[in-house]
Amino acid sequence: MTVHGAWQRAARGAMLLGDDGELRPTIFAEMSALAVSTGAINLGQGFPDEDGPTEVLEAARQAISDGINQYPPGLGMPVLRNAISDHQQRFYGLSVDPDTEVLVTAGATEALAATILALTDHGDEVVTFEPFYDSYAAIANLGNAALVTVPLRGADFQPDHDELRAAITDRTRLILVNDPHNPTGATFRRETLELLVELAHKHDAILVTDEVYEHLVFREQHVPIASLPGARERTVSISSGGKTFNTTGWKIGWITAPAEILQAILAVKQYLTFVNGAPFQPAIAVGLGLPDAHFREVARALEAKCTLLSAGLSSAGFSVSKPRGGYFVIADAAPLGFPDADEACRQLPTLAGVVGIPVTAFVRPEHRADYASLIRFAFCKKIDVLERASAQLTELRR
Repeated sequence: MTVHGAWQRAARGAMLLGDDGELRPTIFAEMSALAVSTGAINLGQGFPDEDGPTEVLEAARQAISDGINQYPPGLGMPVLRNAISDHQQRFYGLSVDPDTEVLVTAGATEALAATILALTDHGDEVVTFEPFYDSYAAIANLGNAALVTVPLRGADFQPDHDELRAAITDRTRLILVNDPHNPTGATFRRETLELLVELAHKHDAILVTDEVYEHLVFREQHVPIASLPGARERTVSISSGGKTFNTTGWKIGWITAPAEILQAILAVKQYLTFVNGAPFQPAIAVGLGLPDAHFREVARALEAKCTLLSAGLSSAGFSVSKPRGGYFVIADAAPLGFPDADEACRQLPTLAGVVGIPVTAFVRPEHRADYASLIRFAFCKKIDVLERASAQLTELRR
């Protein structure tokens, strides 16, 4: 039996559907399987291997004990919506109505899916940076929208402003900005963000920001697009507690947006997961209320891990980028004689006992050559794991 359906559009968008119509496994699944079969250290998957703050974990346990185990309200529990509103005011000076402008979601990925499906139609365009988080293309294709990409270039992975102007047109419905950026670790300059706001107004587009790494920025303050002049009324801001509080498995995300836009998104979101994570919602609310010092320490500790792994990669012979935030560092394998990162990643588990992800997994086939030798490594792991990985990588120079 041939199974036809919308899944084909999603798989094609995610570059998982072969010319023969067969569904290929993701590179993440392939590399994770290699890690298991070889016993290699898995620096491919972007999740931490340490628990988050005790206060947050205890709040979840207490919520379960208190019987908060049934469906929460459709918009999310008031305690979390209020905490999100307070968080936006506290960190960014943004005034958000918790009753009409906040929606709790099943992680940021569901928030993105609901937003793209709700706000685009057949023939609309979604503009984003490339490399891009793989779900962007899958969701856009599922909704019959076209994904238009603007490449990030140079050692600091920044976009060319003329290319941005050319990409954003009257066909553009959404401008999707991942800042801090996965997989590159880039943060975007204020003049770039201001240009995006200008172009959104010029072409009547909606800005959608994926800010899940907002508190994992090194030595600078994250600047949400919504906080810029003229942006608030046409910006959908998306974030989650998973990365900030090391609770990626809880899948508690959120959207803040003007009420009219939020209602349109809710019309789709309520038929995806409906609601989720009742006992985890008050726990994330506790996390959002932690002192400023906690958030500074989270970023400081992660930067130290980044520095450790980057040094190990450099010692092994890679040319290493300098991420400004997030979970990942980009390393160029070309100096080690690997012009093809796909092949390098398949050999690394055997050669060095370490797994990474080729950056080509985040770009379209026609642009693979521009990123052919680049590998993404996750540094959101325990210090001893990163030390072992660094030591093992030095085997590549022998």
